[in-house]
Amino acid sequence: MLLAASAYEVVLAIHIMAVVVAFGVTFAFPIMFAVGARQDPRSLPLLHRIEYTIGRWLINPGLLLVLLAGIYLASDGNHWSEFFVQWGLAAVIVIGGLIGSVMMPTAKRAEQLAQRDLTAGASRESAGGATAMSDDYRALTRRLATVGSLLSAIVLVTILFMVVKP
Repeated sequence: MLLAASAYEVVLAIHIMAVVVAFGVTFAFPIMFAVGARQDPRSLPLLHRIEYTIGRWLINPGLLLVLLAGIYLASDGNHWSEFFVQWGLAAVIVIGGLIGSVMMPTAKRAEQLAQRDLTAGASRESAGGATAMSDDYRALTRRLATVGSLLSAIVLVTILFMVVKP
């Protein structure tokens, strides 16, 4: 019964829910982009806009909630000296830093380049050529995929450490 739950248990539930809400969709990004690129490359600029908008309005606030709930949990349980708490704090800093300094700006730039390449490709198509994404665009998408994979790995390892508490 929820009324019988302690404050610690409620905050722990909020902490877990914030992780699921903030990072759950990020595991679907590779599938969304693969389907979009294959089915209709014209969707790529919109997909990149969705990507950085999710970062701004879902991941960043969720990450803040994860941090605040984690601070409460570590303080209430007197866990500050334990490795899993220090790892979690470092993970929040690294994830926040990479999202703000790499993922969001790169997704914005990828949106612009995808639109540019598609516009140029439409001109080539009307002249009998094929639409191709530029090397610059492909480099940005490789960066997004690489850093996104790293972030996903950090999230999964952090969940593991939170559960096993090494």
